Amino acid sequence: MRKWITAILLISFLVMPVCAMEFTAPTAPESAMPYMPEEQETFLQGLLYILKQAIFSTKPEIKNASGICLSVIALVLLLSLTGIMSKSAAGNIRLTGAVAIGVLLLGPANTMIQLGAETVTDISEYGKLLIPVMTAAIAAQGGASSSTALYAGTIFFNSLLTTVIVKLLIPALYIYLCLSVACCAIDQEMLKQIRDFVKNTMTWILKTVLYIFTGYMTITGVITGTVDSSALKAAKLAISGSVPVVGGILSDASETILVSAGVMKNAAGIYGIFATLAICLGPFLNIGVQYLLLKLTAGVCGIFDYKPTETLIKDFSSGMGLVLAATGTVCIMLLISLVCFMKGMNI
Repeated sequence: MRKWITAILLISFLVMPVCAMEFTAPTAPESAMPYMPEEQETFLQGLLYILKQAIFSTKPEIKNASGICLSVIALVLLLSLTGIMSKSAAGNIRLTGAVAIGVLLLGPANTMIQLGAETVTDISEYGKLLIPVMTAAIAAQGGASSSTALYAGTIFFNSLLTTVIVKLLIPALYIYLCLSVACCAIDQEMLKQIRDFVKNTMTWILKTVLYIFTGYMTITGVITGTVDSSALKAAKLAISGSVPVVGGILSDASETILVSAGVMKNAAGIYGIFATLAICLGPFLNIGVQYLLLKLTAGVCGIFDYKPTETLIKDFSSGMGLVLAATGTVCIMLLISLVCFMKGMNI
């Protein structure tokens, strides 16, 4: 009896608490929920559902933007005819036209700029909730180096780009539009050079940040993924060789656990992709509608051969293009990060 009691006591010391890890992506923001697909949807069906909902959301914007663009076309036609009939008052006509078109376009432009800023902030905030989940999942899969490097790069560039867009590019965009109106009203070469400098600087900043981020994620994924993969293979080989009789079984079991962690990580990643697209796609298409209609309006106004207002409308179109680029850049950065996390390591 004493031997049995001793054996039971010894076995009790070997008992360790075990808990299951759950990797669940944070719920999408309330504004994105109408775009989210049902849980039973396949990946392709989910993407199509989000796209369909985003396209439907553009109907009010198409109606409003079309009305404003038709008003601009009518105004440019009136200015062109007035300029032909009264060449002596060309300066006053140009000034009046610049102010009138500026008033018509600044309101919708401000709405789209604010929509873009809110979307950038929403994507950034959701990324700060989602990335730690993906980091923990890939670490549980054995990717300690990969998870740390990917987390650091994603959070850093995400915060950097969001701050640059909200604090720098959005104010600079308002300055760019005001300079465009001033260039239309007053034909001064210095104003045009300042306007072009502001636009080129904003474009350069967005491209540079995205290039650096993509390069960092590529290099980091290759180096750390190779290190983690080699370490895991060495660990499984050590378990298989050092533990008598059951070493091979333990090694296979550890690989099963890693595969299970990878499945949970990918499930959270797919939900994160859906949520990111649901946040971004609707505003992106609405801003894109404004951008394309302004491009079309500028082309139609070019028929009337009144260069100042045509250039002003093109500048507003370029401004919407910059908002579109900023929104798309933040979305693409988070999607690239999620793909890198889901790819994990070559185990």
